[in-house]
Amino acid sequence: QVQLVESGGGLVQPGGSLRLSCAASGSSFRFSVMGWYRQAPGKQREFVASIIDSGTTNYGESVKGRFTISRDNAKNTVFLQMNSLKPEDTAVYYCNLRQLAKNYWGQGTQVTVSS
Repeated sequence: QVQLVESGGGLVQPGGSLRLSCAASGSSFRFSVMGWYRQAPGKQREFVASIIDSGTTNYGESVKGRFTISRDNAKNTVFLQMNSLKPEDTAVYYCNLRQLAKNYWGQGTQVTVSS
């Protein structure tokens, strides 16, 4: 029974920062890829960032240099540090866990960047 629990979303001003968290239960970080996707109103789902067990990371082009993904293996948790936020970052952010042939998603958390 894999479950992903997200937290940290909210309202922030342009140029501000937020830190998202996603805790996984019923699984582990072993041989898994964890990441974040987002979807803005009227737009397709967009890849944001991912991280594997060894710590190797990948980022979507639109967030490179501003967002940082990390893992806490002891707590089976993935984080997304978002800096220099822009209004175009406004979206629902979804946590993702991929392990073997299975794919799991969180419920999504709203991030709104507005003055």
